[in-house]
Amino acid sequence: MPMQMEKSIDVLVESVTLVSEPLEREVRVDFYLPTNIEDPSKMSLLLINDGQDLVAMGFDKILTYLYYQQSISPLLCVGIHCGEDRKNEYGMVSSPDFKGRGAKADLYQQFLMEELMPYLYSTYKIGSFREKAFAGFSLGALSALDIVWNNKNLFSKVGVFSGSLWWRAKNKADKNFHESTDRLMHRQIRESVDKPALKFFFQCGELDELEDRNNNGVIDSIDDTIDLLRELHAKGYREGTDFRYLQLKDGKHDVPTWAKALPEFLKWGWPGK
Repeated sequence: MPMQMEKSIDVLVESVTLVSEPLEREVRVDFYLPTNIEDPSKMSLLLINDGQDLVAMGFDKILTYLYYQQSISPLLCVGIHCGEDRKNEYGMVSSPDFKGRGAKADLYQQFLMEELMPYLYSTYKIGSFREKAFAGFSLGALSALDIVWNNKNLFSKVGVFSGSLWWRAKNKADKNFHESTDRLMHRQIRESVDKPALKFFFQCGELDELEDRNNNGVIDSIDDTIDLLRELHAKGYREGTDFRYLQLKDGKHDVPTWAKALPEFLKWGWPGK
């Protein structure tokens, strides 16, 4: 009897331009579609901010290699390209920062929920996904974390790469600035009444930046990330079970670093055989 060979999963990339009413602009979206899937209902969904960075890193090739190695299970990835007003569309829905950045974060969330998701379901005729997740880089990572935290009925995982977790209510030069109270994402998680059933992946590089506002010998991006992990731990989340932190010794705030970290996130979130 001949050996039954398993079909390999290929990746098809389809790009569309959606006209968004709340954002009042065109939004390019890339769909990274796994093919040769026997049961589409077992496929998960991953939205990713800053989709232009996925193009730059050759994300389709990364996915193809992971599928070839059977390192990940089927995943429909959606790369959402940023607009010219990125600093206002990304951020936290509840809280613009001290400069008023993030003022359109609610409109961006509206685009996702009321325009992108319905388009996805109607175009690809998918009844449901095994689970849904969101990821992003830098300010796009802050946006992804904020949206997941506040939409726990929709998402179950989030990937935060070099996240802009410094997002704060006051200028750090302000004499009344306090890390413990003025970083807005930390405050949101700390003051949240419930503990959403979520899992978190954080990545930061030791060369992510040079700033060290509290002069403790640790760059701010690492401090902000580790402090957020402490907030999650205080909520009852546990490392290894609920969250993972990847700190890259040679990691920078750039696309090559995120390309290196993304496979670790994908294998953590959606392991293959």
